[in-house]
Amino acid sequence: MTLDYDIIVIGAGHAGCEAAAAAARLGSRTLLLTMDLTKMAAMSCNPAVGGVAKGQIVREIDALGGQMGRITDRTTIQFRMLNRSKGAAMWSPRAQCDKTRFSEEWRRLLENTPNLYLWQDAAVELLFKPIGDGAGQAKNDVPIKNPESTDKQNTAQRLRVSGVRTRMGVEFSCKSLILTAGTFLEGLMHCGASHAEGGRAGDAASHGLTASLQAIGFEVGRMKTGTPARLDARTINFEALEPQYGDERPSKFSFSSDTQPVEDQLPCFSVYTTPEVHEILRSGFALSPLFNGTIKGIGPRYCPSIEDKLRTFADKEQHQLFLEPEGRSTNEYYLNGFSSSLPWEVQWKALHRMRGLEDVHIFRPGYAIEYDYFPPTQLHHSLETKHVAGLFFAGQVNGTTGYEEAAAQGLMAGINAHRHTVGQAPIVLKRDEAYIGVLIDDLVTKGADEPYRMFTSRAEYRILLRQDNADARLTPLGYEIGLISANRYAEFCKKKSLVESLISFTRERSIKASEINDYLNSVGSDPLTQGKRLFEVLMRNNVTIESLRPVIPSLNRFIEEHRIDNEVIEEAEIRIKYRGYIEREKLIAEKLHRLENISIPMDFDYQAMQALTIEARQKLSRIRPATIGQASRIPGVSPADVNVLLIKFGR
Repeated sequence: MTLDYDIIVIGAGHAGCEAAAAAARLGSRTLLLTMDLTKMAAMSCNPAVGGVAKGQIVREIDALGGQMGRITDRTTIQFRMLNRSKGAAMWSPRAQCDKTRFSEEWRRLLENTPNLYLWQDAAVELLFKPIGDGAGQAKNDVPIKNPESTDKQNTAQRLRVSGVRTRMGVEFSCKSLILTAGTFLEGLMHCGASHAEGGRAGDAASHGLTASLQAIGFEVGRMKTGTPARLDARTINFEALEPQYGDERPSKFSFSSDTQPVEDQLPCFSVYTTPEVHEILRSGFALSPLFNGTIKGIGPRYCPSIEDKLRTFADKEQHQLFLEPEGRSTNEYYLNGFSSSLPWEVQWKALHRMRGLEDVHIFRPGYAIEYDYFPPTQLHHSLETKHVAGLFFAGQVNGTTGYEEAAAQGLMAGINAHRHTVGQAPIVLKRDEAYIGVLIDDLVTKGADEPYRMFTSRAEYRILLRQDNADARLTPLGYEIGLISANRYAEFCKKKSLVESLISFTRERSIKASEINDYLNSVGSDPLTQGKRLFEVLMRNNVTIESLRPVIPSLNRFIEEHRIDNEVIEEAEIRIKYRGYIEREKLIAEKLHRLENISIPMDFDYQAMQALTIEARQKLSRIRPATIGQASRIPGVSPADVNVLLIKFGR
């Protein structure tokens, strides 16, 4: 055993697990440091993966060679493709998971990953050395001067991370370190007037790391999240509730052939609040730490507590909640939509006034948790900090919320920490390449003054960033950097070839009006007056490849002879139907790329450019954008300011 590693990952949540797995698989000797080895990638909140935009992120993680999609497929208990009634750019996979098995599968994977070592302990202090002192220094550790920084921050920018000290007094050294401490940094839990230190129920908080980073100039903020009560299924009257079933033909997250769609799905159930329930909840508002000033952290706007819902939507007489099973072998259910920090007695009384829950037993009440985070404008797009070389942040410490957002950051931090140690350029995904690119660019460029959650509306290139084509966008990159195996890449190439072949077949196959008019009438589409290419017919609404197979025998033969599966058919059909929109978005993206290719020196003195507005000078000096494209997305930087920068750097 050694105390020296290439990379150390602190925290084994969704970000930490992806980071450690990626770094080790790429060849770095990696240590994963966690306070509890039995809770790898624990689902601290709802037992589900994916959802609107989040499902796209998970497919991107899988396409790059990450693990979340494969672990999800192996532990799914219900699968649904959300937004099927909308356009393909909005389709989002979501899976209920067996919470215990999800964590077990992650531990099994990590324990069997070469180059990866585990240590159970708490990190209490990060260790630093001046850049240029020699031992362990990565090739690209270059000091960065910032004329707008304080002397304290300039000192930090001449540092590199060198290791970590644990609660047990062990000092581990490293070339790069990834901090993924989640909600544990100075974590404080609230339930009514009761408060307790902790990162989640039953787990201790992490102390010391925030102070260690503040001491060298890092800005620190405070955020809040929450979780609902957990209920005992034996005391729920499911016959009084409306079931919600999974897809009849479920899909899966991973593009790999080594996972299969779920069988024997479990249902979820709808529950509704009532005016009586609302009155009971309001009776506890005076004791709510959210409303009486006890909680200082900012909570997630898009995942509000039940108290926030009642205050924001005071005129609504009911709110829909969802009962979700936490696994196949447990009676524990998660009440999605009922996150709360109200006193447990108020929660208990309100729950007993809901239909189906009249006799419910609570395993544990809901609670809120406050924790430290580091405003992400202190990061490069590689997720390396600007202040300290070799130090990377990923997950909720960057102000995000959600397993998927955390896992995506962890994967990219793991990749880039490895590349940092071997002197390679970082991998940075563009906004038109991946939702992961949108996520990281939003964080680094705009910051996070409330918990950041990904939505499809945050991406300007939604038609390009679909869940079905994540492999086409990212698997070649995953193969190039070393996370996609040769066998997996061969599978991808075969699928890509089949998609192109099917599209080519539809372009070449002519359809006579007499062949297809009866079918067109049956789906409410205008009949043909003359023959057309099959490609053109498929561009119509309600016309699908699957429904055409009985009508056009040659199409059916082609699909059967080439053993084309549903995933290939779906991608080909989407590319046919949305061809015009896809081409238009590609053109827009290409035009905007020119701004991304114009670099700005990291030590440039914006204060000397009097042509910039005062706000632009302040924002640009603080955030230090790497390109004019990034500068253009900073709130407060106007188009006129961008033109000034173009005149300076664009020629």
